[in-house]
Formats: sequence, structure tokens, C-alpha cells
Amino acid sequence: MQPAAPKWGISLEEPRVKASVWVSAQIRTCGLLTLPAVVRRRGDPDAGSILIRLDRLDGTSIVMSQSRDAEGRQVWLMRNDALPMPDPDVEEYLQRRIKSDPDIWILEIEDRDGRYQPDAPVIT
Repeated sequence: MQPAAPKWGISLEEPRVKASVWVSAQIRTCGLLTLPAVVRRRGDPDAGSILIRLDRLDGTSIVMSQSRDAEGRQVWLMRNDALPMPDPDVEEYLQRRIKSDPDIWILEIEDRDGRYQPDAPVIT
């Protein structure tokens, strides 16, 4: 059982890394794995939400969005039950997300063999 949060408003959830720093770290990680990665869209540098598009290089992609669980820990939500989506459907989805959240970041990674591993648990 976790102790109750102090009355003065200090949160017990994990500290949050700035979105721009996190995306830069992922670009470097992909470079070490020899996975081409680009920032397709820059969002709010401090607190923008993040989408990852894993391009399977076969006309399909897997999309993950950064989220928080009930305890405030970072998780990744898989779109389409972790099944690859046709690229035109992915593009449509990304455009809808950009319209609804102008501060969103989009990181695209070319990953034919599924080698990229997110830094937090994945929820399908």
C-alpha cells in the first residue's frame, strides 16, 4: 500500500521527461540500432504528446501513442490491437490526431524486423 499524497499537492507519479528530450534520446537509440528514425512532426517541446509510427516497409505500419496508466506510470497504447495497419489508414489517423492535438510529436522509425522496443510497457 502506498502512502497518501501530502496535502500540499506533491504527486507520487513518475517524473516526466520533456517531450523534446525524450524524442532526441529515441533518435539516438535508433541510430545505435541502425534503425532510420526521423521526427516527422515537432510538437510542444515540454509536454507534447508523442506518437510513434513503426514503418514495416511493406506498405503497413504500427502506431503507438504515449499515455499514463492509473498510477501515473508511462505506457504505450497500440493502435489496432498491435496489428499493422495499411499506410493510407495510418496517414488518415495521424492527420486526425494532428487536428485534435496541435502539440503532438510524431516519430517515424523504419523497422522491418520489429527490433524497436519502447521504453515502457505496451498495452494493446
